[in-house]
Amino acid sequence: MSEGPMVAAKHPFVIEVEPGTYYWCRCGRSATQPFCDGSHKGTSFTPMQVEIADKQTVAFCGCKHTGTPPRCDGTHKTLP
Repeated sequence: MSEGPMVAAKHPFVIEVEPGTYYWCRCGRSATQPFCDGSHKGTSFTPMQVEIADKQTVAFCGCKHTGTPPRCDGTHKTLP
């Protein structure tokens, strides 16, 4: 059985981001949600590299179960 991500939040993290490279936390363990802080070490998870070309507001998934990572698709509404 594979290890699943922890639910960090049952809501998206809506953040205005500048152009650059970001690392979205996939494991749910990071204290700096929605971004990776290295807390995945020792697990099978790695962060997702996200390239942002233009300044924009992004709804990053907080539950880590989205079908459109790293963006929220509303899956958190279906979690127990």
